[in-house]
Order: sequence, then structure tokens, then C-alpha cells
Amino acid sequence: MGAIFLGLLVGLVAWFLLRYLAGGFYTVNQNERAVKTRFGRAERVGTATTVEDPIAQILSAEEKSRYNYPQVRVIPPGGPYFKWPWEKVYKVSVATQTMNMAQDPEDPSANYSGTILEAVTKDQLNTGLKGQIRWRISERNLYAYLFGVKHPINHIMGYFISILRERIANFEAPPAANNPADNAPHNVAATAVIGISINDLRKNLRDLNEHMDHQHRVQ
Repeated sequence: MGAIFLGLLVGLVAWFLLRYLAGGFYTVNQNERAVKTRFGRAERVGTATTVEDPIAQILSAEEKSRYNYPQVRVIPPGGPYFKWPWEKVYKVSVATQTMNMAQDPEDPSANYSGTILEAVTKDQLNTGLKGQIRWRISERNLYAYLFGVKHPINHIMGYFISILRERIANFEAPPAANNPADNAPHNVAATAVIGISINDLRKNLRDLNEHMDHQHRVQ
């Protein structure tokens, strides 16, 4: 009887060592960063928050209060590292990724099966947009990506599309330089009434891109 009990005990210890100790080693790839939680709580950098990080310098006071997340300890590439059974490791790719801006993560059939995004210009013309979004997860704000937003990619895509459509709906081409021989000033009011044509949008894509880049740096 004692031998059976001893055998079960040895087997249990061997299973524990194999399952939790040998299986507790892990590595982090070169294009990855990792965050470790202990009993469900991410390892933090003291009481530091993202408001104290340079990433928050361009935020307004209202935005700082809304996007105030804890700074977590980021595990760099390398290893092997070790985790206990009560710890969990979340790995995130920080490589630059590309996505069709018409793609809807929740509904693949939307926007003509993710090929064309529709928008309305200021003069009520429908236009189809094609393009790609290049994005990269910030390793200085991994708490927000992993724990602050349930579906971060859906959130970013929805925000991007709403800002893009709002910008197109209210976009006005910059006034052309006045001809020195022309004494009549440029009629800005007339431009506002006429609205904006699709050709004007094409000619001012750089301005549109700069606006979108600024808005998403804020977020």
C-alpha cells in the first residue's frame, strides 16, 4: 500500500515538474514584446501611467484623463524567460502591419467585400476610396492594447473611418494664390458654397494624409 502511495506521489511530482516547471520557460521573438500578468494583474512600473510618458505630450487635458493607463513592464526580445503556473504571458507583434482601409473586421462582406470605402463630399457627391492603413502597436502603451480595449483593431478602424469621412465631408481646397495682376480678392465664401470636388480631393491628398496622421497620433 505504501509503495503504491509512494509511486503516485512520485508520479504527481514528476507531472508537476514536467507540466509547470519545464513548460514555464518561454522566449520572445525579435519583432515581439511581452507583458506578464500575475494572478490576472499585469506587472506595472510602480505607479507610473501613460500621462507621464512622452507619448502623451500631444494630448489635451481632457484626452489625458480619458487615455490614462498604467505603464506595464515590457519584456524585450530574448530568453529563455520563466513564468510560474499562476502567471500568464501575453505576446504582441510590434512589426508594422498593413490593412485595407475598406476592410471591416466584424463584417467581411461590408464595403463591397472590403474593397471600396464610400464617403460623401461637401457637395453631396458619393466617392469610392481605396487605400491601405499601416499601423504599429506602441510598446509604450501595451496596457491599453491588451487590457483597455476589448477589440483594439475594430476600435482603431472605426475611429479612422469616422475621421476620414468627416474630413472629406468638410474638406475645402486651400485658396489659390492671387494673381498680382488681378485686383479682385479670392472669394473664400464662394468656395465654401460650391463645396469641394473629387478632383480637388485628389489634388490635395497630401493635406488629407497629414490631417489623418495628426489625428491618429493623438489617439
